[in-house]
Amino acid sequence: MNPVRDLINGRRVVLIDDSIVRGTTSKKIVRMVRDAGAKEIHVRISCPPTISPCYYGVDTPDKADLIAANMTVEEIREFIGADSLGYLSLEGLIESTGLDANKSCVACWNGKYPTRITGRAETLWEREHEPVIAEG
Repeated sequence: MNPVRDLINGRRVVLIDDSIVRGTTSKKIVRMVRDAGAKEIHVRISCPPTISPCYYGVDTPDKADLIAANMTVEEIREFIGADSLGYLSLEGLIESTGLDANKSCVACWNGKYPTRITGRAETLWEREHEPVIAEG
């Protein structure tokens, strides 16, 4: 992303993204847009805050690395440096898809898994996602 200063300088900007996972990418983007002269930056996210890892195939980090699992929306807003931050509600997301809420996995947003997640499953997931450290 390369913000065009002539288009942004002195303006209020709304940035829309699909999610905030760790917050580091959002922070960099907000900083780039602010450095290009934006007067205000408002961030809108098209899903609820991601508060739990996915054990079903989506590669999300450990809960400790999920920014929304550890900070309030206001704290996230401050961390990324935006003037405002808003998320789509879980109800709004489900309604917008037209899917049956009882047949949809939304565990990453509400922490309620459709199957039992055991300590062993969590450990196996963590082991599979550990970085491999080269010896030498």
